Amino acid sequence: MTKRDELRVLKALQGLEYPATAERILDYAQTRDVDAQTLRALSALPEGEYGSAAEVEQAVPQRPEQAG
Repeated sequence: MTKRDELRVLKALQGLEYPATAERILDYAQTRDVDAQTLRALSALPEGEYGSAAEVEQAVPQRPEQAG
């Protein structure tokens, strides 16, 4: 994931209240005007609960198109 990708993920999650599960994070992003690449990255998040956007950013796979 590039720095630009990281910024898109952080922007997509602005306003989300934490802690949040991977499912809630993806649902939240889908309600916003988020590009397909960012949604693909967030859909590849490992299951679990995240305490902050920084934790989400760190957990997004480097190559989400190959995750799963």
